[in-house]
Amino acid sequence: MTAVDLPAVPRVLIAEADPWSRDLLKQVLLNVRCDARLDLCADGQQAMSLLSEVPYDLAIVDWELPGIDGLHVLRSVRQRKRNPPLPFILMSSRNDSASVREAIPLAPTAYLTKPLNMEGLTERLQGLLLNAGEAVVCEMPALAPGMTLSVFLERRREQADGAPLMTDVQVAVKRSLNPEGLDLKLLEEEVRTDPQITAVLIAAANSAAQHYGAPVQTLAQALHRLGTGQSMNLILGLALKRSARLRDPCLADYAERYWGLSLHTAEYARTLARLLDLDQERCYCAGMLHRLGDLALLRCLQEWQQAGGELDELQEVGEALAKFGASYGSALRTRWRLPLELRELIASAYQLGGGVYSREALVMHMAAQMARLTEHEGVEELAKSRTARLLKIGLPELMRMRK
Repeated sequence: MTAVDLPAVPRVLIAEADPWSRDLLKQVLLNVRCDARLDLCADGQQAMSLLSEVPYDLAIVDWELPGIDGLHVLRSVRQRKRNPPLPFILMSSRNDSASVREAIPLAPTAYLTKPLNMEGLTERLQGLLLNAGEAVVCEMPALAPGMTLSVFLERRREQADGAPLMTDVQVAVKRSLNPEGLDLKLLEEEVRTDPQITAVLIAAANSAAQHYGAPVQTLAQALHRLGTGQSMNLILGLALKRSARLRDPCLADYAERYWGLSLHTAEYARTLARLLDLDQERCYCAGMLHRLGDLALLRCLQEWQQAGGELDELQEVGEALAKFGASYGSALRTRWRLPLELRELIASAYQLGGGVYSREALVMHMAAQMARLTEHEGVEELAKSRTARLLKIGLPELMRMRK
């Protein structure tokens, strides 16, 4: 495919087993050609079927697909003798010379090793999907006639992309680089206060393609399991998504408030956990994520506005948060398959279930209550609560934490 025969609207296949890597590829491609028609699949058999049925303009396929591998898919495509040949990007975690020599006779358009170089991939896609100097701009799809805000939010709940970014990811990654490469400890310090980044990295680290051993429940564990390249790619990829940042001042103000609640809850939880010799980082992450649904809802309200919907900001925002905030959070945590233990810890920030409570659950419940106190409210009532009695925390300790 050359500049003279580029399709008006390209049809692209992405075949990648890992859901988070697949979504990252989708975002990078849409950032180059937002009008592209995409088909996504997770195994080689489905990729083979789609390629036999659809006249694609580009295929991006992982070698390590389950079932039929990507090299076999490429071999099958080349045997069809299409003219001109289908542009085919083969990705692989194999960077040895033997693997490269095995792929070269099948003439892949590009052989990219994982973790992918995002800048290099973008340049490849621009060369394949755009004429020199061309840029494609896409408007937000308009709302269907008669669409109400309530129906829009109901429908978006199961597809929401999560919270807006509260961190400048480009700056965070730049600050985490040193002459030897990306420093994961520095990166953790830069992004640990961002609920969206924390949730996505934990979810990605627990995905089928990454999972082995115990479930990942903290940001530090996620960064260690994903490694420098994949962690950086996922973080930078979040900034490519539509509405990644809130531009409306009212929505941004609401987000700052809920983010503040998350930060305070996380810090109180970590302090209490340290005091009681519990898992500090796990409690911190649970506190950071417990308002994820409210933040995700605010992002969807911005999408509503961008699609042409009107919003009575003071009244309707508050009503939407009260009605949908909790369910958005629950839907996200379930769809992203966050570990059950972490989900239960997050839920305890709101209420304690029946039966026996873990000490960490009690910590989360206490931390969330403390975070919700106004500057004019004291901790005396909390010190008398059943949660405080079960934790054996008294008024002096709670007062020191408020300072």
